[in-house]
Amino acid sequence: MKNLGMIVNLRKPEAVNMARRLLQWGNDNNCPFMLPHQEASALTTAGYDDEQWLHTVKLAIVIGGDGTFLRAARYVMGTDIILHGINLGHLGFLALSRPEDTEHDLENILHDNFEVLERRVLRCILSHDDSPSHKMYALNDIVLSTNAIARLLQIEIQFNDKFFCVLPADGVIVSTPTGSTGYALSAGGPIIPPHMDALLLAPLCAHTLYSRPLMASDNDTITLIPRGVSRDLILTQDGQLAYEVFPNDRIEIRLSRTKKIRTVNLPGKNFLDIVRDKLGLGKAFKSD
Repeated sequence: MKNLGMIVNLRKPEAVNMARRLLQWGNDNNCPFMLPHQEASALTTAGYDDEQWLHTVKLAIVIGGDGTFLRAARYVMGTDIILHGINLGHLGFLALSRPEDTEHDLENILHDNFEVLERRVLRCILSHDDSPSHKMYALNDIVLSTNAIARLLQIEIQFNDKFFCVLPADGVIVSTPTGSTGYALSAGGPIIPPHMDALLLAPLCAHTLYSRPLMASDNDTITLIPRGVSRDLILTQDGQLAYEVFPNDRIEIRLSRTKKIRTVNLPGKNFLDIVRDKLGLGKAFKSD
């Protein structure tokens, strides 16, 4: 594996230090890293413009946490670049390598001792007055909510253009399997292995006794239509980009049929093992 790239959370000193460490490791192993201009400028090394970087890099190391990984996913969306994350954040379901394992994991990557996991992404079209105003792609989730304090929304939900219900709630999450361990998990959604083709709809603080998360197939389209008069609506893409939403706007969400994010699967790092370790499942509690 050659043509390695690097994307770094430059706001974290420990990520910058890790990047410097890997730059030296790459030079020592005759495997230099290619950096976009922003990272290269901060690390005082040669950089590449976006077009050259995206057309040359085959696999990119992402140094930071899951937020950095999501930013990297948007950056490489539409390419065949494989991403591998080094977790310097907290929970880290996307950035899987620990700092102390980094060089060992890179050795596996250099010797092609890994598998590639193709993760599905959401395609979302936001329409105002029946005219599409924004198209976006999300690796984790699309969230419709309100900016107002304690403001209840009435959200019409359709499946494949057929009316399903009007949900009274603080908001709603539509997630990929990858995003099921993110915001959707805190909303009571199930954990879905990232290799599955599915959609997850999870209400946020629903004002009913019967509302539960729902799963849909990879051929389904979920449509959200905020009803009422509230103008404090917001649509977020992977928790990082936000769009203003108006009453009766139409938000159509499905799994993209053309775009995927490719990530590294390393030997001995099974998804369920990672879930168990990250969430502390099965650990005994000490009694007082």
